[in-house]
Amino acid sequence: MATVPDIPSTDLHGGFFARARTGISMLGESWPAMLGLTLVVFWVVVALLAPLLAPYGPNVNDYAALANPFPSAAHWLGTDNQGRDILSRIIWGARTVLIVAPIAVVIAYAIGAAMGLVAGYKGGWYDAVLSRISDVILSFPVIILYMIIIANFGASAFNIIVAVTFTAAPQIMRIVRGLTLDLKNMEYVAAAKTRGERAPYIMLVEILPNARGPLIVDACLRMGYTTIAIGVLGFLGLGLPPPDPDWGGMVKDTYAMMAVFPHMSLFPAAAISSLVIGFNLLADGLREISLRD
Repeated sequence: MATVPDIPSTDLHGGFFARARTGISMLGESWPAMLGLTLVVFWVVVALLAPLLAPYGPNVNDYAALANPFPSAAHWLGTDNQGRDILSRIIWGARTVLIVAPIAVVIAYAIGAAMGLVAGYKGGWYDAVLSRISDVILSFPVIILYMIIIANFGASAFNIIVAVTFTAAPQIMRIVRGLTLDLKNMEYVAAAKTRGERAPYIMLVEILPNARGPLIVDACLRMGYTTIAIGVLGFLGLGLPPPDPDWGGMVKDTYAMMAVFPHMSLFPAAAISSLVIGFNLLADGLREISLRD
């Protein structure tokens, strides 16, 4: 039997960078993808550099600004109802979203993908049981499940991740199951079975990588959904407990003053919208690129 020659490490690195350059060039062919990526990267950089970019601490009170909380030279986006700098709280609040949302989506994908692979590949009672569990969870309105989980276990970053994971995993399971049902009859899967590969290897090495295109697009969309969910929970008072900066909580705290001081709610709402639009545009661009191929 012929042996496969060792590949030099330089070739491996070269292949990686070549694929990276190809991916970037493909994104450059789609203006929605580039615009979405720009918005997402902007907020990632803001979150990473929050200590350097924020002019004030997120909970520093300027009581003198309460007399005139509108945007000024000292407070570019104005202050909230407690004299806290809105720009600083938006910058620090970006960390909350861009830590909680990715962790929740990754965990939801790990659980949902595992369930979908088993249900789609194994079939039979595996599929029946996992599909019924998914159907039961999906039969409840998402916001009701959020409220039940947070109300019973308390408002914290960990419990928000649990709530988002619990509601998103069944949705991901359905997507992965459908893709698995299509891919498990492909020739490369039959070849793996002929080689005597075990089911976990076939699911994780042969099927899952070939389903990555639709899953990457869905992951981008799901990041946007999760960002909205975190904002909604904050607005309902079920987000991070005060005084932690939370975009949804910032809208809730000043919503009653919209008629007099609209900037207090509009700026954090605009931050939520811009990040969600970024993820949605990135997903649309990736879908557009995949259709070209």
